[in-house]
Parts: sequence; structure tokens; C-alpha cells
Amino acid sequence: MRILFLSQRVPYPPNRGDKITTWRLIERMAREHEVRIVAFAHDEQDLEAAQTLRDKGFPTTAVPLRPLWARIRSLPLFLTGRPLTLGVFGSSEVQAQVDREIQSADLAYAYSSSMGAFFLSHSNTPRIMHFAELDSDKWRQYVGRTRPPMKWVYARECKTLFRFEQELAHAVDENVFCTPLEEEIFRRWIPGAASSVLRNGVDLESHRPSPEQAEKGHLAFVGVMNYYPNVDGCIWFANRILPRIRERHPEAHLTIVGSHPTPEVVKLGSLPGVEVTGFVNDPKDYLRRAAVSVAPLRIARGIQNKVLEAMAMGLPVVGTTSATQGVAAQAGRDYLVEDEEDGQVEAICGLLAAPERARELGRAARTFVEENYDWEVTLRPLDRMLEKHGKKATTKP
Repeated sequence: MRILFLSQRVPYPPNRGDKITTWRLIERMAREHEVRIVAFAHDEQDLEAAQTLRDKGFPTTAVPLRPLWARIRSLPLFLTGRPLTLGVFGSSEVQAQVDREIQSADLAYAYSSSMGAFFLSHSNTPRIMHFAELDSDKWRQYVGRTRPPMKWVYARECKTLFRFEQELAHAVDENVFCTPLEEEIFRRWIPGAASSVLRNGVDLESHRPSPEQAEKGHLAFVGVMNYYPNVDGCIWFANRILPRIRERHPEAHLTIVGSHPTPEVVKLGSLPGVEVTGFVNDPKDYLRRAAVSVAPLRIARGIQNKVLEAMAMGLPVVGTTSATQGVAAQAGRDYLVEDEEDGQVEAICGLLAAPERARELGRAARTFVEENYDWEVTLRPLDRMLEKHGKKATTKP
């Protein structure tokens, strides 16, 4: 079967959340099918990655996305009822490429609603829409954490994007979510549209525990650092929680690991006990040296790969409800969940004061991930999904 895969970002290398998922989807599809890729390239590294995909045998069209120009280009949409997202990720070049490629495709698969817009008019081809989570819900959460005028912008985006998500969800053959919680929200807000769950996984071979390398007092956070929920969480943790931890454990220090740190994040590096690395070749090097993985996200949906990967490496994780709810492990057994400052401080100080308790929590985390998040297991429903909708392609007139 010939599959056209649409991605908001070149799906390689698997070094950030969306790329991890999209690459794993493509790798799984390619075991039995031919996969062609159309994606946006956000920088030179994405263009190089697109060539790597071609070298691997995946025909790939990568269209450069210039973020500043894309935002400026979206501004006229304020005068319409359309979401700004479709302006930022709008492209006549991508649309033309999709229109050509889909003619010979047996199935089209889009990751993110902005990419689903490009195949919305092609009703003769079976289409799968991988939402992961509803982006409109993300904007709704932003409204609760921001002030005017951005609060008003986010409220508008939530409303207009939700209308588009409704239209898209009812037009396609299947809507895919990364957790049962996200699917439950979808079914409640957009009833009557076909849906299923395709959980993320972890590469258990490359993410292995190494407790002997843990450094006393070392706390680690891993994530792309121009993503607002990560920025918000790290600013909160570094300013409000870490100083109180250091009062009781002076050796405690936080490493913020991730590419594209914003000026606000870079500034955190001037605080006592805080290091901001920027891009690193392998974030696992920092996780191996961590005593505790922190996930202080106050805005989040879906499943956080950063939490899964830390658990796979046998690290004790202290996170918020927002950061951990998609993993669906047992709080207190597999990780610690605290939403308030006092709870975060007590949980982390308790682990730093009791290394054996920390190691026990890390061992339980690794066991949970082994039993529930092996990619080979989590992606099995994808095989059945492709077979189901691929049959529609072979019987269409």
C-alpha cells in the first residue's frame, strides 16, 4: 500500500517529542508499505534531515517554514473566522504537493490538525487524522495562564481552531489520540466521529538505567525550550521551588536540557544552582547523571515523552498532574505527583534525603515502562488500522 504521510515538522531525527512519534509511525508503516513524506522544514537541520530520509528510501518533500514571515502572513486571518494556525502553517507549495501525491496514494495520514487541512478536500482517499491531542484545548489552557492581549488571542484561537477540528474530525475515516484521556475529551467535545488510541512508546534499548552515574543533588529537566509549557514550568520551578530545595540541600542543582532556549530561559542560568545547556547531542547523557527527573509542567495534555524516557532510564520522577496524567501510572509507586510548591519541595527533598527510596521509585518506573510502553507493543494497533482503511482504498470505484 502507498501511504502519504503529512507532518508539521520533518520527522527525523527522533530528538524531540513530535519527531520521536512521527519517525516511529513511519518506521512501522514502512515495514509493510511504501511511505512518502510531505513536511515543513523549520531550519537547516530539518532540510538536512529530509535528505537523510531520502537516503533511507523515503521520498520526502520538505518545504521551508519561515516562522516570522508565517506569523505575519497569518495576521489577515484576524478579520475572518479562520484560526491563525492555518495561516502560520498554510502553504500553496505544500498544498500543491499534497494534491499531486495523494492521486497515487492508497491512504493519507496527517500528524497535527494543521497538516490535516491539506487533505481535507480529498474525500476519495482514505484519511487518518493523528491529533495526539486537540490543539484547541492547548490554547484554552494558555488562556488561563496569560494576560491580555495574548489572553484574547489565545481565546480566539481556541474557538476558531475548535470549529475547524470539528469539521476535520467528521470528514476523515479515523481520528487518533495518544491516551484514553485525550480520546475521552474528544468524544465528549466532538461526538459521533470515529476515534482510537495509539499510545507513544520508548526505545527501551537506548534508554537504560545507570544508577551508578547519578550525581548527588542533580535535578534534570529535558525538553524543547521555546515551547511555552516547558518555559512556563521551568521558570516556575527555578524561581519558586529550587531555592527552597537548596535551603535544605545546598548541593541541589538543576540542569535544563533542550534546544532553542528563549531569553527568559537563558536568564535562568544566572540563578544559583541552575544550568541551561541549549542544544545537546544526547540528552540521555544528562539523565544518566541525574538523581531526580523533574516535570513541573502546569500546562500539558497528551503524553509527555520526557516523563516516559526518564522513567525508562530508572529515574525517580517528580511531576505535576498535567505532566503525568497521560502516562497513567500509579502515583506514589511509579512516580510522585505534586501540583503545589510545597508538595514539589517536600517530594524532591524527600528523595534527595533517602537515596534508596529514590532508587526504588526508579526501579518501579522502569518496570512500569517495560510492561506498558515498548514501541513494538504500543504500535500494534497501527498495523490493524492501516489494514482496515487500506481495504477501503482497494474497493473504491
